[in-house]
Amino acid sequence: MNEVQPNRTLSREFSAPAEEDRVARTAAALEANGITVLRAPNSAEAKRMVLDLIPAGSQVHQGASASLEAAGITGEMEKSGHYRPLRPRLHSMDRATQADEIRRLSASPDVMLGSVHAITETGSLVVASASGSQIGPYASGAGKVVLLVGTQKIVPGLEDALRRVDEYAFPLEDARAQAAYGVHSGVNKVLIINREWVPGRITVVLCGEALGF
Repeated sequence: MNEVQPNRTLSREFSAPAEEDRVARTAAALEANGITVLRAPNSAEAKRMVLDLIPAGSQVHQGASASLEAAGITGEMEKSGHYRPLRPRLHSMDRATQADEIRRLSASPDVMLGSVHAITETGSLVVASASGSQIGPYASGAGKVVLLVGTQKIVPGLEDALRRVDEYAFPLEDARAQAAYGVHSGVNKVLIINREWVPGRITVVLCGEALGF
C-alpha cells in the first residue's frame, strides 16, 4: 500500500464517515430507488447484519473486498463451515479446462457479497472493476446482492462518485493489487446502479465506521 497513495486533501474528502444528515438522506434515496438499506453503527454489528441476510445453504460468492475483509466477513464465509462459499471452489478449479464452469458459477450465485466505491446522496451505487467479475452478479446475475459500505463512500452526485473512483479508490486498489498479485489494477469497467427492478434483491448495509477504499 506504499507505492501509490491519494493526496491528503482527497483523503480528508473521501475517507471520513459522513455526517448523520447525509447518511439519512442517502438511505432514503436508496430506498426510493428499490434498494433496501440497513444501518450499522460499527463493523461488528455490520458483520452480524450481513450474515443474517444469507439464507442457510445458499451458494455465496464474493470478489476481493477490503470492506468484507475488514469486517471479518470473508473469514467467516470461508472458514466457519456454515456457508457454501464459491470463491475457494473457484480458486481450486483449472482455468484451462474448466473455464466455462468457472464462468457460469461466478456469474449467477444465490448470494453475491461485496461493496461499492461510492454511493450518491441521490441513491445511486457506483462500482469500478479491473476484470468486471463482480459487475454481472451485481447488475442482474445473483439472486441476492448484499453490499457492505462504509459511510465515507457517500458523495453528493455521480460526478463526485467517479472522481472518488479515479482519484481515491483506484490508487489504493492499485497498490493493493501490486502487493497481492504483482500486477496493476485498472478502472476498466464501471457499473452504475440507479434503481433496482426486483424488490428486495439488493441490500446495502451502511456502516458508521470507515471500511475499505
